[in-house]
Order: sequence, then structure tokens, then C-alpha cells
Amino acid sequence: MSDQIQKQDATQPAEAATGIPVARLNHAVLYVRDLDRSVDFYKRAFDFEEIGREGGMMAFLRAAGSANHHDLGLMTVGPEAQQPGRRFVGLYHLAWEVPAIEDLAAAAAVLSELDALTGMSDHGATKSLYGRDPDGIEFEIMWMVPRDQWGEYERRGVIMPLDLQKELERFGKSQTSRGPGSGSER
Repeated sequence: MSDQIQKQDATQPAEAATGIPVARLNHAVLYVRDLDRSVDFYKRAFDFEEIGREGGMMAFLRAAGSANHHDLGLMTVGPEAQQPGRRFVGLYHLAWEVPAIEDLAAAAAVLSELDALTGMSDHGATKSLYGRDPDGIEFEIMWMVPRDQWGEYERRGVIMPLDLQKELERFGKSQTSRGPGSGSER
């Protein structure tokens, strides 16, 4: 009888599904070749705190000021692990948001010092740096323009060259993306 009910229910028009109420992305976990090397990189680049290791195979890191248990997990897969190619299905990159345009400029200096900076882009609503960790995993560090200044970029995803000095002059000092109405409240 229950099979019959299930079959009948499956043929009925479905009610509109409600989406999962995601509050925000909580953390990411990356496969790495050398756990110690990767932990050192993320601590130096992002000032993450290592909060624990499990069995010598995983490390958990937390960003300064974060309310998360951890923001990044690293899982070692060994020195011979292959790098996925550009044409493979999978995650392209993670984006870490900084609170002020000055923080983005400071990040450019840190990534340059670590020889990890690979590019910079102006996406209209965001200003972005791109880098690679020691395993070649790509990441983005971005600053979000205050929502009321997105203008024509409200519904566009452009890629333009970033003039970081010009953006510092335009948005620097007291401008942040976390103010009321910025669209980035948590």
C-alpha cells in the first residue's frame, strides 16, 4: 500500500520547492600535497591561526576575528598527487573578502612577497587580486564596492584591468563594504 501511495504522490504535480536557507559559506577544505608547507603558506598569506590537526592528515585554520570553528581545512594527499587541468570539472577558486580597499592593497604586497600574486581585476562591483598557493590552487582576494555604488554593474560580471592606486584614491580611508545597506551583512 505504501508503494502505491508513493507512486501516486510522484505523479501528482510537485509543490514549489523552497530553497535551502543558506546564511553564508562557512568554510572550505582543500587537498594539498604537503600539509606543513600549506599551513605555513596560509598562515603567512592570510594570518590564519592553526586551531588543530587530526592524525597528521588534516589541519584546520581560522581567520582572525572569525566566529567560525574553522574557515579552511587542509587535507594532505601526498607529494605525488596530480594537479587537475584547466579543462577538468571542479572548483575553480575560492574568494576571500577583505573589509577595506586598503586591505586589498596590503594583500597585494603580501602576495607579491610570497611570489603568489598572479593577477588583478576590476569586476565593477568588486576589486580583486588572484593568487596561487604552493600546490597551484587558485584563490581570489576581493573587496566589495559599497552596494549603493554598483551602478551599471548591479547585474553584470565584467573583467577589466584593476588600477589599484586609482581605486585606493577613490574608495580609500573611511569607505568599507560592510556598512548598512551594503548588501554584505551577515
